Amino acid sequence: MEPLSTAAIAIGSVVATKALEKTGEKVGEALWDKASKFRVTLKKHSPHTITAIEKIPDEKLDYGKAVLEVESAAKVNPEVARAMQELAAAAKTEPNPKFNQILAMPNLEKLAEKIGQVVMPGGTGNIENMSF
Repeated sequence: MEPLSTAAIAIGSVVATKALEKTGEKVGEALWDKASKFRVTLKKHSPHTITAIEKIPDEKLDYGKAVLEVESAAKVNPEVARAMQELAAAAKTEPNPKFNQILAMPNLEKLAEKIGQVVMPGGTGNIENMSF
């Protein structure tokens, strides 16, 4: 799995888990534990990023920027990288269909591709104006 896709899925998992929690839906214990571990780990290394993620839906999140920040934190800190990988793996095995609808993994992978095009040499576009 590409690093940007993993970061996008990890962020999407936190958002989806939070959305389901508000509606009284449950996710599997493994996903819940991995999402909690990811939030705690990311908060230690990139507190502003996790704060922005946790403010959804009350405040808009710049997903592109958040994905890049999570990926950057994962590159310099193995603990963040491990938590991100574990959360993405747990998300892919989550049986709750509502979670999978909210997560919409194909859209997150498209987002990661667009971010990669923007930040790679020769890429074009503006991260703040991306849509998926």
